[in-house]
Formats: sequence, structure tokens, C-alpha cells
Amino acid sequence: MTTKQIELIAKPNPPHFVGDGFRVHNFIPSYPGLDMKRMDPFIMLDYNSKYNFPPSQTPKGVGVHPHRGFETVTIAYKGKVEHHDSSGGGGVIGEGGVQWMTAASGVLHKEYHEREWSKTGGEFQMVQLWVNLPAKDKMSPPKYQALENDTIAKVSLPNQGGIVEVIAGEYAGTSGSASTFSPLNMFNAKLEKDGEVKFKIPADHNTSILVLEGRIEVNGTEKIPTDHLALFKNEGEEFVLKALEKSVVLILSGEPLNEPIAAHGPFVMNTRAELMEAFRDFNEGKFGYLES
Repeated sequence: MTTKQIELIAKPNPPHFVGDGFRVHNFIPSYPGLDMKRMDPFIMLDYNSKYNFPPSQTPKGVGVHPHRGFETVTIAYKGKVEHHDSSGGGGVIGEGGVQWMTAASGVLHKEYHEREWSKTGGEFQMVQLWVNLPAKDKMSPPKYQALENDTIAKVSLPNQGGIVEVIAGEYAGTSGSASTFSPLNMFNAKLEKDGEVKFKIPADHNTSILVLEGRIEVNGTEKIPTDHLALFKNEGEEFVLKALEKSVVLILSGEPLNEPIAAHGPFVMNTRAELMEAFRDFNEGKFGYLES
């Protein structure tokens, strides 16, 4: 079994606000070397590093906006997020929880800090991913998967080294809690100091890790600090992470769809004609209704 080596280490881009509730560093697709084609099927990654929001009687967030052609995956590490969509999905993502929304043929969506959490404010940290859908599934019905932390499968590591939360895919014979349209893995490794974890990922998967807390060593050589993302080469299958201090790491891998990508704003399709159709359907109210 050959080792999967690091291709690049990305420091966080300067942050910007999405709405007034999410202060994010964008890694995919704006960082050089992390464009949609290279990271396929992951077409967007916004990371809200730890940020303290003051108390607010009016929840901060993002108002009603459309999506078509892909899935949004929101992982809450600190704080709580409330959300609703025009297909009837919605709820509260608590700390450690995941909201997996399949926009597919089209939804209207809004997301805010959870109302009661907003009143006290505090430390907020989250990741939002956009996962592209295969062409054959882009116009399938919208659906929604709510994964509270106690429902996410967990694997304990040897020597009390920590745990791996299996959000999607498979780790050590344990299947993830989320269903996916194409082969991918999404794990949280929560490691104690000196804890080690080995991953075996197909060589052709586009694979990256994001360090949310602490500092890790990869394959006994390269060190990745907090808030940095590392992209692996599409060679080899195994890599080892060691926590140099107590750490939390998001591991992402996906089999590339290798299909044309036509993206504009909140729509990701395969052709320009399909993009134009998406805008037309949205303007004609075919995405349903969601109260602002």
C-alpha cells in the first residue's frame, strides 16, 4: 500500500461575511490550486473559523436564496444554526451536528443563528460545503438529512487516541450516517495529544483535510497548523495523521464526477443552457415559496 503525499498546504484566505452571520474563509474554489475541477465533487468550501458574535435580539444570518444542482452540507462545531427551505426541510443544527440539504431540482433556503443562541451570542465555528450532483441526479426531488451528533457513527481509536466521526462514506468497517449520490468520505477526527489515525482512501479520490483545532503531523513529516487546509496528490492510498496537541480535523475525499461544470452564483449545472433555465425557473417562482 503506497502513501498518499501532500500536494499543497493552503493558509486561510482573508475572511468575508456571507450575510451578517457567517464570517468565512473561502478555500474552494478561490484558493489557487483548489478550483472546482481539481476538487470535484467538492465545488465550494467556506470555513467560519472561531469567531465571537455579540448577543443579538435579531438573529444574524442569510436571507432567502435559491439553490439548484448540488447539495449543501453544513457542519456546526461551535454555536447553533437554524434553517428552513421551501421543500419543508429545516430545523436547528446544534454543536457537532450536520445539515445535509440536497437542493437538486431547486429550493429556496435561509439560515440564521439559532434564536436563543443569538440572544447570548458566543463562539461560532462552522464549515459549509457544496457537493456537486451527477448530471443524472441534478433534477431529482429535493431532500434533507438532519444528523444530530448522537446519531453520527463513531469509531474509537487505539490507545485512547480519540474518535473518528463517520458523517459519510466508510471508516474501519463503519458506514457513515449520510447517504450520498456518488462515492465520498466525510469524517471528523477528534484526536487527543499524540493520538494517531490512519486513513485508506482510493488513489483517484480528490482528498483534503482541514485542521479546525490544534496542530497535526501528516505521514510523520509535514505539519499543518490550525485553520489550514492540506490537499493530497492523486497517488497512493494511505496517510497517517498524528495530533501534536489536542486537535479536530475534517477529512474529505470524493470520486470525481468528471462532468462539465457550469456554475453561476447559487446554481451549478452542466451547461450554460441549463443555467439559463435555472434562472428562468427561479424567476417564474418554480422553486416554491419561503417566507423571508
